[in-house]
Amino acid sequence: MRGPAARTTTVLAGALLLLVTGCSSDSGGEDMKTIDSATAAVSPAAASPAGTLVPLGQPVGATAFDAATGTVALLTDDATHLLLYPAGDVAAPPRDITLPGGTASLSDPRDGVLAVPAGRSVVKVNVGSGETTTVDVDGEVRSATLLGDGGMVVGTADGAVLELDANGAQTGKVSGFASVDALGVTGDQVTALDRRQTSVTNVIMDEGQGMALRAGEGATNLATDHFGRVLVTDTTGGELIAFTTDPLMMRQRFPVPNSPFGVTVDQNTNLVWVTLTGTNEVVGFDLSSGIPVEKHRYPTVRQPNSVAVDSKTGTLFVASATGDGLQRIETAGQ
Repeated sequence: MRGPAARTTTVLAGALLLLVTGCSSDSGGEDMKTIDSATAAVSPAAASPAGTLVPLGQPVGATAFDAATGTVALLTDDATHLLLYPAGDVAAPPRDITLPGGTASLSDPRDGVLAVPAGRSVVKVNVGSGETTTVDVDGEVRSATLLGDGGMVVGTADGAVLELDANGAQTGKVSGFASVDALGVTGDQVTALDRRQTSVTNVIMDEGQGMALRAGEGATNLATDHFGRVLVTDTTGGELIAFTTDPLMMRQRFPVPNSPFGVTVDQNTNLVWVTLTGTNEVVGFDLSSGIPVEKHRYPTVRQPNSVAVDSKTGTLFVASATGDGLQRIETAGQ
């Protein structure tokens, strides 16, 4: 049996990966090969979670941290409530923003605003004021991320990436995916994660699908960092995979057993944090040497499906998808 070091791969070209789609605008169709979307392993009973635990009483489907306001955002698994906690006092009662419901998915906030999928619309939430704005979308929204110009990129359940301007008008569309379950923005590059094809794809809004690569055996979530990388959890294959996007290339893949699922990046320490639902743990990896090196490992709440980090302080926030609470872990100096 090969150990972790033997399975670590640094790839300087995409030739070793399966090319999922070419450079056409509308690849796919009836001959598209798909799998059932990977899901997190069902967690065992939790032991003693590290740090501070705040009871919630309701399952959380997605977690994000807003640096502009110092706020932890928790989206319930039915996407009907967005709970906003001050990062320095998560024991305080949260602000509860009522939403229409939809897919429980959150990307990183931008300028104090979160984009929340809500059926055939996206609700933009001002984290500081709680004000909401609803933007109608031509499709069932699975993922959404905000752009620097006030616009937005949206992924739909029927496999399209839509570009909207700051006024909500659709300005571009790229189709041909099975579904668009997560989106990452690195510079001016948009990357789409398709769980049913377990792939990542460069999206060129004025041209169509760019390069696409297989992402393990069952990719589920992604995060981006300021180096322009896209970090993907392969939940089925038990790996953390790192891609660069210009051009799209796999740079690293590393075995991470026990159902890696949630992922976030500390942009200050450059640690990549991954939750393991099979063992109720969160692990911090340093990718700077070319071979991921484990730096931290903490026990978590049961079913730690989502995680966020305050890059200023290194504080981790892990939320339970079974209603067991919000966990706050101080990692600085450890």
